[in-house]
Amino acid sequence: MNKFWKNVFNAALIIIISGAVAAGVTAYVVKNNGKNSVNNENWENSFKQPVHMAMHNGVAAENNDFTYAAEKTVHAVVHIQVSSTVTAERQYNPLEEFFGFGERQRPRQQQRVGFGSGVIISTDGYIITNNHVIEGADSIGVTLNDKRNFTGKVIGADPDTDIALIKIDADDLQAITFGDSESLKIGEWVLAVGNPFNLTSTVTAGIVSAKGRGNISRERGQNSKIESYIQTDAAVNRGNSGGALVNTKGELIGINTAIYSQTGDFAGYSFAVPINIAGKVANDLKQYGNVQRAMLGVTIGEPELVKREHDKKIKVLEGAYVSDFAEQSSAKEAGIEIGDVITAINGNKVVSPSSLQEQVSKYRPGDKVKVTVDRYGTTKEFTVELRNMQGSTEIKKSADSAEIIGAAFKPLSDKDKREYGRNSGVIVDEVSKGKFRDCGIRKGFVMEIVNDQKIQTPEDFYSIVDKILKGNSVDKGLLIKGFYPNSRSTRHYAIDLID
Repeated sequence: MNKFWKNVFNAALIIIISGAVAAGVTAYVVKNNGKNSVNNENWENSFKQPVHMAMHNGVAAENNDFTYAAEKTVHAVVHIQVSSTVTAERQYNPLEEFFGFGERQRPRQQQRVGFGSGVIISTDGYIITNNHVIEGADSIGVTLNDKRNFTGKVIGADPDTDIALIKIDADDLQAITFGDSESLKIGEWVLAVGNPFNLTSTVTAGIVSAKGRGNISRERGQNSKIESYIQTDAAVNRGNSGGALVNTKGELIGINTAIYSQTGDFAGYSFAVPINIAGKVANDLKQYGNVQRAMLGVTIGEPELVKREHDKKIKVLEGAYVSDFAEQSSAKEAGIEIGDVITAINGNKVVSPSSLQEQVSKYRPGDKVKVTVDRYGTTKEFTVELRNMQGSTEIKKSADSAEIIGAAFKPLSDKDKREYGRNSGVIVDEVSKGKFRDCGIRKGFVMEIVNDQKIQTPEDFYSIVDKILKGNSVDKGLLIKGFYPNSRSTRHYAIDLID
């Protein structure tokens, strides 16, 4: 009998201890829930997001249970309808020309309607989507999951990441909580939520197939500058663009952007912009009107390819190989050298050039980062202050002439003046996406005269551009005269600033 009561007592003790442990674990989970989400310099605090607990009836969402994530997500994904005007060229008809019907050959204006998705990221109506969804829009219609309709206003757009931010006049909306795309693991379950083929509130599931995937837009005939996609096998089709990629907690970890397909429909893989990039871009667009792009000032390549073709001394095959520097390079000034392989930014691993782009794109000019490199087998760490394309740490409050032109300049040195036999002019030091690249101006071009005015400094040039952009003159163009040092023959370029 004593033995019986002894067993009962032991069983009761085990139950009490187990209950206490379970209660403690539950309290810890509740207390620490959400701490895994990256802060990203507090950019998510710019948007009014709901208090979110990744719990369902007191139990964390299981990896193979998608119902909780779907319920939390579907009401925060919207349908976007875009109306735009396009010019349609008429087919050539020799009979019309013969009979003198020249007027009939004029291009016709046509209305085009496109569709996509968007994600509510703020309870007061901010919506993130793809730039290619709203690009060229005359009007934007937004339909919520509860069938309410609103007119969307473009706050800003960034073609380099294919991210745009729009706003509707509404309050108390259901928004998705930001997750941490940095902590995603290959093989982790994710959901894609959007409106493929105008089928609203569609949820598909898949796993993370790869991270840091680059060169997708170029393979699709586009020129996205910053690429470090999350690759999944969740079904994404036309109309899903701009929709949400979420984890099983219902947290936003990406914006669905592209599919890999020969037909235009889903063929096995889809790609999303990580929220750690997209969220920072959206916040910049809201706060400044344009994206604050930070740069290390390095030209990079694939270590494996460089080792195979050029530098046999490379010891690591993952990372970003430093092959050259910009004229004003903060990385070079910090001590980084050609031949170094960048392997981490602030402790976050860099496995490829696109991975480095992803890490740097989370920061703004003026931020300081720890850059870890492998120098032929020796690990070194440097502190680098990031700069903008113009070589400064200044925050640009709105889209300005420098962004439109897409180039950086430096004045002629005394040595340059003697060598070229010129007393004035500025050298085009860097060319990125913008008017200069579009018209064919390359790095090294010496710009002497703009709109009949001699140029002595970069400020002289920007003063002319600013005056044109802010003035009421009908003429919004630049006539540029200069030369390339290797030929010395005079070149002329004409640039329309508002086309």
